[in-house]
Amino acid sequence: MRVPATSANLGPGFDALGLALGLHDEIDVAVTGSGLSVEVSGEGAAEVAHAGEKHLVVRAMRVAFDDLGVDQPPGLALRCVNRIPHGRGLGSSAAAIVAGILAARALAGASVDPQDALPLASALEGHPDNVAPCLFGGLTIAWLADSTAAAHAVRLEPLEELRPVAFIAPEPVSTKVARGLLPASVPHAHAARNAGRAALLVAALTARPDALFDASEDLLHQSYRAPVMPATHELVSRLRAAGVPAVVSGAGPSALAFLTGDGAGEADLEKLDSIARETGTHWRITPLAVERRGASAVPDGPSIR
Repeated sequence: MRVPATSANLGPGFDALGLALGLHDEIDVAVTGSGLSVEVSGEGAAEVAHAGEKHLVVRAMRVAFDDLGVDQPPGLALRCVNRIPHGRGLGSSAAAIVAGILAARALAGASVDPQDALPLASALEGHPDNVAPCLFGGLTIAWLADSTAAAHAVRLEPLEELRPVAFIAPEPVSTKVARGLLPASVPHAHAARNAGRAALLVAALTARPDALFDASEDLLHQSYRAPVMPATHELVSRLRAAGVPAVVSGAGPSALAFLTGDGAGEADLEKLDSIARETGTHWRITPLAVERRGASAVPDGPSIR
């Protein structure tokens, strides 16, 4: 199974927009006679390899089996090859949750269609903006229904020429801490401006790349989070001062810049590298493709039903 990294918010699309990125965790799950075996390599391995039942993929599987009304397997063997950095704003927890839910559904012989997995994935993550692009791929607009709080998403096809570049921060920042800095209310003018920018960003990512710079302006969350990620705030400010469409990735502390077509050559990457060096922070600059397929689960063996 492969699950992609994601970048949520994308500037003005707070808690709604998300983009799937070409950086993947790989997970293999098998039913065994008894016990639980977890093997982890790559990103975050030292922190999660010995988590046992607390491992997020395992926890998501357990909840998914219960949600399906299926007995828990007698034993599980889990192998994870992690490439998505943890705590950096690139959807590592969403990827783990999606992997666990899809693995459980595949083992139970249930549908692994993204639409069927989305409600539980959103409930476990607490919001749908990362799990939606992880499941569907491409660009997604996600929301919760007022009456049921169930998650829904619309998938859109991003421009073929879109070239995201991630600036991966050297140290993590807690999403809970970053969200805790957001004010209870914002000026009406800022909310109105952000609504227009979010709508424009959908158009820019799918049809009008010339509008990406204006479309990626945010007034709702990025500046409020600056105190716990000053280097990120400085980087995004410097990139935007140079005319580069740039945003905080998710809740941070990584950042994402958008290049397009001919503007994604070696000279352009050198320009981004030069700007990043001015901050004095060691960013891991990673050009990424847009992941257009989303998570994929391939059953290998009989159902446990």
